[in-house]
Amino acid sequence: MSIAPEADMPDHPAATSGAGGIAEAVFGRTAARFWDTVQDRCPGLLPEAEAPLIVGGLLRLVGGGDDRPGRLALLTVLGRVYREHRLRPDHADVFGAALTAAVPSMPLETATWRLVERAAARVGDGPACWPVEVLGRDRAGDTITILTVRPWRRLPFRPGDAVPVNVPQHPGRWRWYCPANAPRADGTVELHVRAVPGGDVSHRLAHQVRPGDLLRLGPPTPTGLALPDSPTPLLLVAGGTGLAPLRALVEQIVEAAAQPEVTLVVGARTFVDLYDAIALDKLAYIHPWLRIVPALSHDPRAEPGEQGDALTVALDHLRPDQRVYVCGPPAMLAGSRLRLLAAGVPADRIHLPEQIPWR
Repeated sequence: MSIAPEADMPDHPAATSGAGGIAEAVFGRTAARFWDTVQDRCPGLLPEAEAPLIVGGLLRLVGGGDDRPGRLALLTVLGRVYREHRLRPDHADVFGAALTAAVPSMPLETATWRLVERAAARVGDGPACWPVEVLGRDRAGDTITILTVRPWRRLPFRPGDAVPVNVPQHPGRWRWYCPANAPRADGTVELHVRAVPGGDVSHRLAHQVRPGDLLRLGPPTPTGLALPDSPTPLLLVAGGTGLAPLRALVEQIVEAAAQPEVTLVVGARTFVDLYDAIALDKLAYIHPWLRIVPALSHDPRAEPGEQGDALTVALDHLRPDQRVYVCGPPAMLAGSRLRLLAAGVPADRIHLPEQIPWR
């Protein structure tokens, strides 16, 4: 699930690539010039393998072509790079000279470097990215694809977290996605991807990525969707691929010793737009504490209790002892908190994903 819609702008020519195309070769030379300059000025500061990640990210920041969530996904990664390699404010001159040598028309401004410094103060320690191999690709509808990936080293995420995702063909673009599973023994991660009109990253993930391809994941980041420490009845409300983090929470509950009553309302336009329904029905069959309720906003064949948007249907199942988690597209989230407050849900029992995981 993408935590915010893509609003992709064209990349600077040096920060984009097409498989086997001229742009790929141009970007390779750009990254090489960047690293050569850094190495000349400060030998050993950075490994050569990370030059494409860093120069692609800096060019994207300098170009200013991202929406705010995408920009912060990128800054999360660059902030970790800063901490991992123990960079300092005075390294701005080194990186500025390297970027100018690589792309003279894209100088590194002081304000841009300060953004990276501020990100480094927030993101904590750990790796900047995890290379992952795509193991499986399943079409779950006309616009949704489920990708199963395996990191080369274990990704330390918790259910409900958001993770920046990058495809090599767009080195400066990172997009937030929430894993759709709790951590597994084999380390695999499931991503639910909806192809967004005009979104190059989501389009490539949904339609072009194949098993064996490599992607990169950034540092897992809390979104406010974590479960409470003590078991409590839950009302989970999902719209579209907002199902992903809520499904991960359900898996976490499955693994827990104490399992509260959970009602999961899954919203879609019509019955055929529901995805992952077979797996969810299987979970509900095995675990009687889990109830699955479809909410169909544009399907006249839906049962009376299933007609309407996800939150409207969910309110029919609201109980005073429940915590309520809502995840879905921005239009769904926009008025959710006010509607829940009006329905009598205390503010501290309402959990919505932050559109921007940290500010």
